[in-house]
Amino acid sequence: MKPLLFPGNPQFWYETLRSMSHIAYGGADFGEVVSTGERITEGDYDSWHEQWLATADRVAGEARRALDAGHTVSARDGFLRASNYYRSAEFFQHGSPCDPRHDHAYDRSVACFQAAAALYTPRIEPVRIPYEGTTLPGYLYRVDDSGTPRPTLIMHSGFDGTAEELHFSGALAAVERGYTVLTFDGPGQPGPRHHQGMVFRPDWENVITPVVDFAEALPEVDNHRIALLGSSMGGLLAPRAAAFEHRLAAVIAVDGVYDLGLISRRNIPGDREQAERLLRAESAPELDAAFEEIMDQDATARWAINHGMYVMGVDTPRAFNASYLDYTLDGGIAELIQCPTLVCDADEDEFFKGQPEQLYEHLTCPKTLMLFTAEEGAGAHCHPGAMRLALARILDWLDTTLANVA
Repeated sequence: MKPLLFPGNPQFWYETLRSMSHIAYGGADFGEVVSTGERITEGDYDSWHEQWLATADRVAGEARRALDAGHTVSARDGFLRASNYYRSAEFFQHGSPCDPRHDHAYDRSVACFQAAAALYTPRIEPVRIPYEGTTLPGYLYRVDDSGTPRPTLIMHSGFDGTAEELHFSGALAAVERGYTVLTFDGPGQPGPRHHQGMVFRPDWENVITPVVDFAEALPEVDNHRIALLGSSMGGLLAPRAAAFEHRLAAVIAVDGVYDLGLISRRNIPGDREQAERLLRAESAPELDAAFEEIMDQDATARWAINHGMYVMGVDTPRAFNASYLDYTLDGGIAELIQCPTLVCDADEDEFFKGQPEQLYEHLTCPKTLMLFTAEEGAGAHCHPGAMRLALARILDWLDTTLANVA
């Protein structure tokens, strides 16, 4: 899709398109996104933060006034949009160290979402999921207050998404179709990273197993029909979990990722073993310099490496790239998945081009590869701008798959 804003900065445009995609489920208004984008200086992270924060503050203020006046639907809608705009304001502020403003925007995003969640009927309930002596933050969506067990979708994001953002990229759509939905942030994702210091871990089954335990204790959950959806980097984490957690009735990778190490190694001469040795070496000054040069020249790489150091808990670009080596479904892991698996693919994916096909080829379980195209407006990574189309196809697949579960 040709950029409507920020023609010289693919990362700024992608994040703007991401906000536009949330219009479909109440997370933005087109005019608010465009007017904010027009005030931003292309490539300037401070300008991005300041303008999104200004829009978020204005919309949140209107929502608060609507709530005080008893206009609960208007307040709910405003808080939802403000939550998403605060998320955008915080997006580029991570690194080693982080911009000191990042906690404020994140906390405001969560507070606005929870204010909106309380105004739904039934209420979207904030939950704390027991996990290794602490808890993970999430939200429970119920179709109604009857307590009837229903097919259930567990959702998590990936490298940079929030549990709150999942409302716009699948949770509400699934509830509309009769699913109980449980969304959450795992280690390395925003809630646990901001407030508990938890960083990502590759053995994601040890995250999902306690989440499934929590879900199975809820009366609204049909324990035989629990599916897992992971977005972006979650398109590797969710299949990884399904390889070892066999209570899942289905898994969905939006979009599929097979091996993050392929990204770390792609610009390093030599074979895989040589590249990995260099990435993990105690000292590799030439490679360090090469990563700094990539960050200077490529806006997307600059953001990804800065954010990656934050979520992996490391201090250098090379250490971040080395951490990616542990996130893989290679070595027979993909082949351990038993449940039906949907692998989504985007024909213009900027981040993981070709990896959905790799994952699909290695699966030995019942499997489906679902391609989304630029012609449909759905060709970007995770299909921003085409949420209604993408979620219809994905959830129709899930309807059919779970209908066949005994």
